[in-house]
Amino acid sequence: MVQQTGVEVDNLTNQSRNNEQEVVILQELDETDRRILAGLDEDPRVPIMVLAQKLGLARGTVQSRLERMSASGALRPNSSRVLPSALGRGVGAVVSAELDQSHLNEAIAALRTIPEVLECHAPAGDTDLLIRVVAKSPDDLYRVSEEIRLCPGIVRTSTSMFLREVIPYRTTGLLEA
Repeated sequence: MVQQTGVEVDNLTNQSRNNEQEVVILQELDETDRRILAGLDEDPRVPIMVLAQKLGLARGTVQSRLERMSASGALRPNSSRVLPSALGRGVGAVVSAELDQSHLNEAIAALRTIPEVLECHAPAGDTDLLIRVVAKSPDDLYRVSEEIRLCPGIVRTSTSMFLREVIPYRTTGLLEA
């Protein structure tokens, strides 16, 4: 974490259009930001004017704050609301990958080209990458896992299929905290 003009910020890296890592600075959300996001969480399609009236804020305030949060990377793309099962990808799994560290950037670039890769994390510990994937069936999951294993720099993989989602992705509780 970095202190910037009295506001806590996190440094994150995003891949830019020319495949170079760029630093994105996320400012901590204040109470007004949280209220706006909680209102959108309740009804994501609410018009900005209606949301502003409901929250007792100016339309321009709501609009500018949403634009700032979007530009900073604090908001996920709208496509993240689409359930993979609605797209015929009802099988979920996590693939653990061991890397040749000298090929990390090549591996990540190759993983970005696989549409079934939903997200990828670099955890602490023995595993180099944890990759959340989706597939059409167990056989298709095998294909996706093999596609990952064949990425440059990936030495070994291990795949664990999800049997059931017991707690879906959520941030509502964090907005209320």
